Amino acid sequence: MTNEPSADSVVGCPVGASSDFGDETVTSHHFGEEGAKLTYGSYLRLEQLLTAQVLESDPPAHDELLFITIHQVYELWFKQLLHEVDAATEAMFGGRLWWAKHLLKRVATIEDVLIRQIAVLETMTPQDFLVFRELLSPASGFQSAQFRELEFASGAKDPTYLKRFRGLTDAEQKRLAERLEAPSLWDGFVHAVAQSGLPAGTEDELRDSLVEVARDRDGHGELWELSEALLDHDEAAALWRARHVTMVERQIGTKSGTGGSTGAPYLRSRLGLHYFPLLWELRSFL
Repeated sequence: MTNEPSADSVVGCPVGASSDFGDETVTSHHFGEEGAKLTYGSYLRLEQLLTAQVLESDPPAHDELLFITIHQVYELWFKQLLHEVDAATEAMFGGRLWWAKHLLKRVATIEDVLIRQIAVLETMTPQDFLVFRELLSPASGFQSAQFRELEFASGAKDPTYLKRFRGLTDAEQKRLAERLEAPSLWDGFVHAVAQSGLPAGTEDELRDSLVEVARDRDGHGELWELSEALLDHDEAAALWRARHVTMVERQIGTKSGTGGSTGAPYLRSRLGLHYFPLLWELRSFL
């Protein structure tokens, strides 16, 4: 018989009991399954999550599950990105620039995952995609309201999207309309520049102020780092668009999109989009 603590004890003290160490009292907590009030599956809503992949093909096409899973995962990440972008915008308006930088670093890291995720989708051959592609019409990635929300929240606001596309639900229309009116990441950054005492009332003033920030990083280091964090987000989004259009061309060539767009040509027309064009233009003035 040994004096070693049992599996249900902590530092030799039974779970739930207290033990005195000098002037401190250490109380252990229950981390076991007693009571089963919350489980891994119930917390993550796994029953709902894992039954949400409903195939249209009959008999089931092998790669349709992959196709659905990839796009559902994208939408989950879009939700997280919107959560972080909104918090970063609020932080800039509140003067918490360090927190905004931290969140924007997370945004760019998530976007790197989104870019690399395309390689998983490319393991599906064009022939295997064609087995179920026609069943998807008129559904299209063009209809992703969260993706458009992310563009609007970053500063690339396009009100014509709401007029061009009629497949949005009332709730999606409302969210996008609110995004058009709400402050964006760019608005938050301009506010931060103005709060630092630099002129930011016009685009010319803002450009001159950003040149000063870039040339005096000792005096404006935090603003410079924040502008670079914004550019990381912008660049990651551009890389995703470029990687995405290449994948589409590899899968369907020059075929039209299932939603009625021109497909790859439309996607290529979006490659020049920048959320923060002034930050890119700044390079020409240094």
